[in-house]
Amino acid sequence: MFEKFSQSWSLVKASASVLRSDKELLVFPLLSAISCILVAATFFVPAIFAGLFSGLDRENMSPVFYVFLFAFYVVQYFVIIFFNSALIGAAMIRLNGGDPTVADGFRIAMSKLPSILGYAVIAATVGVILRALQERAGFIGRFVIGLIGLAWTVASFLVVPVLVSQDIGPIDAVKRSAELLKKTWGENLIGTAGIGLVFGLGIFALIFVGGGLIFLAVSSGILAITITAIVGVVIAFLLLILIQAALQGVYAAALYRYATEGDAGEGFDKGMLDAAFKVKA
Repeated sequence: MFEKFSQSWSLVKASASVLRSDKELLVFPLLSAISCILVAATFFVPAIFAGLFSGLDRENMSPVFYVFLFAFYVVQYFVIIFFNSALIGAAMIRLNGGDPTVADGFRIAMSKLPSILGYAVIAATVGVILRALQERAGFIGRFVIGLIGLAWTVASFLVVPVLVSQDIGPIDAVKRSAELLKKTWGENLIGTAGIGLVFGLGIFALIFVGGGLIFLAVSSGILAITITAIVGVVIAFLLLILIQAALQGVYAAALYRYATEGDAGEGFDKGMLDAAFKVKA
C-alpha cells in the first residue's frame, strides 16, 4: 500500500511540475466550473418553477423528464469536454516542449467543436440510459449498472486526448481510447486513482483543520474573524478542486503520449510510469 502511495505521489509531483510551469492551465477548470453552474441554473431553475419535478418517483418517470435530462446532459457534457479539450491541448503543447497559452488551449478546443458536440451527445445518451436503468432496478441491479458506468468511464478515459490529437470522430475516439487502455494498462489506472487519493486526503485534512478553525472563530464571537475563516476555508477547498482537475488533465495528456509514443513527455519519467502501471499480460 505504501509503495502504491509513493508511486502515486511521484505521479502527482510530475503532473504538478508541468502545472507549475503553466499555472494558466488552472483557468480552464475554473471557467468550466463556472459554466457548469450557469448551465445547471439555466436548466433547473425554470424547470422547478414549471413544476417538472413535482410528483416524480422512481417508478413513474415521465418521458418529458428524460428529454429534459438528455438536453441538460448534452449541454453540460459539451461544456466540460470543451474546457477539458482546451486544458489537455495546452498540456500537450507543454509535454512536447512548447510554451502554451490560454489562447492556444481555446484555439485547439474550437477546432474540435463538431467532435466535442458528437461526444457530448454520446456521453449524454449513455448517461440517460444508465440513469433510466438505475431508476427501475433494485439494489443489486443498481450495483451492476454502477459497474457498467465505471467500465464506460474507464473505456472513455482517453477520449478527449484522442479527439485533441487525432482527426477522427467521437465514435472512433471512444474505440481508440478503449484500445489504448487495453494495450497498455487495461483497467489498472493507478495513477488517476492515486491523484484522487492524494487530493481526497487533502480535502479530508482541510475539512478537519478548517472545521476546527471555523469553530474557534465562531467561539471568539467576532463576526469578522468568523467570516474570514469561512471564506478562507471555502477558497482553499475550491483551489484544491481546481488543482486536482488541472492535474488530471495534464496526466491524461501524459497517459495518451505514453500509450502512443512510449514517452509521457517533458516532466514525466518513463521508468516512473512503467512502475506505476500494472501492464496487462
